[in-house]
Amino acid sequence: MKGTSMTARKMINLAIVILGVTFFSGNAQADVRLQEYFNSAARAVNAADDPAQKRAIFNNEFKAVSGALTAVESMPQTSDGDRAGIERYKSAILEEQNELNGTNGYARVADGQLNAFSHYVVQNMEQADQMITITISVVTLLLIIIIILLLI
Repeated sequence: MKGTSMTARKMINLAIVILGVTFFSGNAQADVRLQEYFNSAARAVNAADDPAQKRAIFNNEFKAVSGALTAVESMPQTSDGDRAGIERYKSAILEEQNELNGTNGYARVADGQLNAFSHYVVQNMEQADQMITITISVVTLLLIIIIILLLI
């Protein structure tokens, strides 16, 4: 009997360790996917020659991410804590979009500065990504990535 209960305890402990590793692994993969998404957008902006095309790429990317965040935010299984994190992330994206287009009190990014702005956006969104990862569960973060991929 004693041997059986020890085996059960070991199995439970092993399951807890596996779940923990899986959670952190999934969280890291979600972070990497969002960073890849923003890096891909920056590469597209840098590859474009026309400033109007660069702005269109930015606006499309901001719209896709914002739409994915809104979709996940409206899902009934999204927790209040996740909704708060999503709102902060959406605010960061809106600020970037306002700066790009020169709206809501921001000076418009000059055409000659769009490539530099793309690098700034990547860095800023990666910092925001770290903030959202702390406040949003891995399941919600993965849903956001899936919706972004579907919108592309």
